[in-house]
Amino acid sequence: MAETALAQVMAELAELEDPKTREVNERHGDDHGVNLSKLRALAKRLKTQQELTGQLWKTDDTAARLLAILICRPKAFERDELDTMLREARTPKVHDWLVNYVVKKNPHSEELRLAWSADPDPVVASAGWALTTERVAKKPDGLDLTALLDVIEAEMKDAPDRLQWAMNHCLAQIGIEHAEHRTRAIDIGERLGVLKDYPTPPGCTSPFAPIWINEMVRRQHAK
Repeated sequence: MAETALAQVMAELAELEDPKTREVNERHGDDHGVNLSKLRALAKRLKTQQELTGQLWKTDDTAARLLAILICRPKAFERDELDTMLREARTPKVHDWLVNYVVKKNPHSEELRLAWSADPDPVVASAGWALTTERVAKKPDGLDLTALLDVIEAEMKDAPDRLQWAMNHCLAQIGIEHAEHRTRAIDIGERLGVLKDYPTPPGCTSPFAPIWINEMVRRQHAK
């Protein structure tokens, strides 16, 4: 029965495949061609199915793994399972969804945050920084923000892309949420110049930390 369900779902994903969507996604390192709104609609219909989640993940197919993340029970995973899944994630979208939709809701998230932040693999380390950014915004008690800024100041400039992006997000979040560190956060951003020239569409906020911080603080005060 389970095998039939997997075959049916994989057939549906194949039908949703669109070459133009794949072309756009592949520019960002994501090897799938399924419209995410249609993927979410399929997940809504399937509802939560933890056993099917595991089967979809094992296919190593990006669209199947994204669907697996949408139909899983985030709290059902053991710590080592999530560690293995993150290292298997391959594509940016699977990595991001796994961290944001699953790990952040899992009871082992803090343990994984600490382990991943110190991992020599920069992609794994970027997941640790993403979890740290979440804590900076929502549960800062117990975090040493000065020490985090020290690490960002020393390492962000030369960090690989994914890790650099995650560290930059953390820098901006510290500056946005914690007024006592805002001047230093902006100064670090100015001096390092990370993402200063990042192409930003009209109406969007630049990921360059000083601009990002100032804009978000302006919006907070405008409320």
